[in-house]
Amino acid sequence: MLILQDRKLIKTPFDNEQELEQVVVNNYEYIFGPNSIYLPKTLIKTGDGTGTIPDGFAIDLSSKKWYLVEAELLHHNVWGHIAPQIAKQVIASLQPMSKKTIEDLAVDQYQNDDTTKEKFDDQKIKEIDVRKVLGEILNKEPIIGLPIDAVSGDLKEWARTLRYNVKLWTITKYVDFNDKNSVAYEFPEEFKPILDTEEEQEKDAKTGELTRYEVSMSDLIDKELIKPGQVLLMEYKPRQSSKKRYEAEIQEDGSLKVIDQIFSSPSYAALAGIQDAGSDRKTVNGWTSWKTESGKTLAEIRETFLNDV
Repeated sequence: MLILQDRKLIKTPFDNEQELEQVVVNNYEYIFGPNSIYLPKTLIKTGDGTGTIPDGFAIDLSSKKWYLVEAELLHHNVWGHIAPQIAKQVIASLQPMSKKTIEDLAVDQYQNDDTTKEKFDDQKIKEIDVRKVLGEILNKEPIIGLPIDAVSGDLKEWARTLRYNVKLWTITKYVDFNDKNSVAYEFPEEFKPILDTEEEQEKDAKTGELTRYEVSMSDLIDKELIKPGQVLLMEYKPRQSSKKRYEAEIQEDGSLKVIDQIFSSPSYAALAGIQDAGSDRKTVNGWTSWKTESGKTLAEIRETFLNDV
């Protein structure tokens, strides 16, 4: 239950899978990251011509990874519904014609959507290189991306048996107890999946140490890789405005103070900056946005921490 002044918002099941799908479409950056683009569902076919329609495709331009997206409700049986459906979609997504279809969707979106174009610009991908970069990304194996309302043991065990990487994100619905039309959705902090088989494999290779998702600013402070009072820098230039520079002061608890506000995470702090600069972006990766005065990003410092534990 969530309490907002005198209101109570209680956890409530999704009306149907279509509701969850639309929530994902409207808020995909909170799942796949701020440098991702989301492509709508479209028919793709296996080598024998069997058609299937995933709920969408996401491409993360910063990590150069792509996702086959299927939003699911857990009450759909893992073995009778989710597993066979995903198997068919993966086989279809690997076909050259399917990848060409996805690439064409992405190029069309680039040409007709300013927000998509801005994301390519942010990654310094020139227009002449758009197809080349997309082709390189889609030439990799897809990650199975499953936004879901809850996760069972069977679902986790199934995901861990696949040769393809799987990420599961839980999305929770809340409804005002006294106003059924007042609805809120809870998304994971910092795009953190509840299960990431790639991160689990890396963790096992390092004999069970932390993953990137588990590292906090406080961890970096404890290892003296950063320190309270230290200033971090971020520059941001909206498409139609001049570049602006922001400073964030690291607090004792690892939070960041920027524009006279304190934020619990680097991403919220960075978002405050870019929106102050005039951007209408809803998300940003603060771990790659904030840099020390020597030019190191927080993400690079996090990797140093992970390599030393």
